[in-house]
Amino acid sequence: MDVIRSWRDTPPALKGAGLAIGNFDGVHRGHQAVLNEARRIATAEGRRAGVVIFEPHPREFFAPDQPFFRLTPLPVKLELLEALGLDQAFVLTFDKAMSSLSADDFAIEVVGQGFGASHVVVGYDFTYGKGRTGSVEHMASIGKTQGFGVDVVSPVTLEGGVTFSSSTTREHLRRGEVREAAEQLGYWWRVRGQVGTGAGRGKDLGFPTINFKLAPGQDVCHGIYAMRVHHAGQRHHAAGYVGPRPTFGAGEPVLEAYLLDFSGYLYDHEVEVEFIDFVRPDHTFESSQALAAQMAEDCSQVRESLAAVDADDPMRRFALGDALAERALDCGKADC
Repeated sequence: MDVIRSWRDTPPALKGAGLAIGNFDGVHRGHQAVLNEARRIATAEGRRAGVVIFEPHPREFFAPDQPFFRLTPLPVKLELLEALGLDQAFVLTFDKAMSSLSADDFAIEVVGQGFGASHVVVGYDFTYGKGRTGSVEHMASIGKTQGFGVDVVSPVTLEGGVTFSSSTTREHLRRGEVREAAEQLGYWWRVRGQVGTGAGRGKDLGFPTINFKLAPGQDVCHGIYAMRVHHAGQRHHAAGYVGPRPTFGAGEPVLEAYLLDFSGYLYDHEVEVEFIDFVRPDHTFESSQALAAQMAEDCSQVRESLAAVDADDPMRRFALGDALAERALDCGKADC
């Protein structure tokens, strides 16, 4: 997938694509409907399919002092978009200049002239331009003068009428509802980080862990999780923990993962962690021995949970979940 970081001087070969426009944090199943429609139209017209996203997220730009729960930081988001089969992504810097563009200027100068879009697909609640004054109807009227069509994708819902949304996904994760979040996303939610050094307490207890901090704002429920850890083309089962480690004096929350049946050294390596199941809430133990005994029980439950998912992964019902699972399997056969 080609990644372009400016709307000015777009290479001629990348102009004329069918484009989905939005923030797409999480790339959830509602987003996927928009992205897939853009790809369908582009394919039918014999054109490239692409997406327009903004970095940083506008919420981070307008409120930099308020941590924002990003479901998919840019590197992860780009990989998800590529897995959906898109040909190109315009990553526009959301800064003072971008936020000051009027709706007319964005639709005409950026979408029409800069991208030379052949078609635009957006979600039902799409707004744009300074003060979010641009509407779908406005984009469609500009499109008639600039030579691009506009399609709007209606809300996509779960059974029971729950609409797919990034905010709903975040709330599920804050409550430890990992499976419910995955149903929104159509894949297991994942984070990525560089393994750092810890205090060594896990090793002393017989459960050596990898450790890294979650990104600011990623306030997932504290507790024990069944996880899968990806590194160097390999996928490992893990009993994971998110929290401030209250048994040893509460501190800054961290992510720790004990890789089952693994021996190796991952310090300073980048890993990706999938959240598969929530096992139990965080708890303060009276002694390290009591904690170690509970950890042994947690690992047994984690093994059962992950074995069941490996045997029949519910996320493989969805195109993106299936594509990510296939990528993991392919990486297991080669040096990814």
